[in-house]
Amino acid sequence: MSRIVVSEFISLDGVMEDPGGGEGTTHGGWAFLADRGPEGDSFKFDELLAADAHLLGRVTYEGFAAAWPTMEGTGEFGERMNKIPKYVVSSTLTDADATWTDTTVIRDDVVAEISRLKEAPGGDLLVQGSGQLAHTLMQHGLVDELHLMVFPLILGDGKRLFPDTDDMVRLTLGDAKPLRGGVLLLTYRPA
Repeated sequence: MSRIVVSEFISLDGVMEDPGGGEGTTHGGWAFLADRGPEGDSFKFDELLAADAHLLGRVTYEGFAAAWPTMEGTGEFGERMNKIPKYVVSSTLTDADATWTDTTVIRDDVVAEISRLKEAPGGDLLVQGSGQLAHTLMQHGLVDELHLMVFPLILGDGKRLFPDTDDMVRLTLGDAKPLRGGVLLLTYRPA
């Protein structure tokens, strides 16, 4: 059985939108304002190595697909990003494999399809960004681990990872590690 791991860059006030700056938002690129150091880089690489596939929402997929296949000299990390299978949840994409190889679109009965993927043997299904997808997975109890790389910034506005909801989700802390630049790495699991 695979695990679903949701990994997010997040500000102190819960904003997860546009950490890399590719979406053109007011605060885009905010994750580059703090140096997470080699320990943070190593964590992200190990997280990717543990994954057998990406599980992405359309917006994150389109951003990744526009960047990663064209990056030269990105070493093992870039090779791994491009090599592993990708599943993108979208009602509008048709032929995503033409954009970024080894991509499958999940259109119908998303929760059942992702549950089926999770039941297959293998490594992690890694969700990066993809706020709406992450929220849906949390609501349906499909997330096994949540990695939050918290940056010492208050952005004030932007899409938050956990929008207003009537449902409470209890988590247990698996690990907390301070990184360089005031960045904090938090690992949570469902209670």
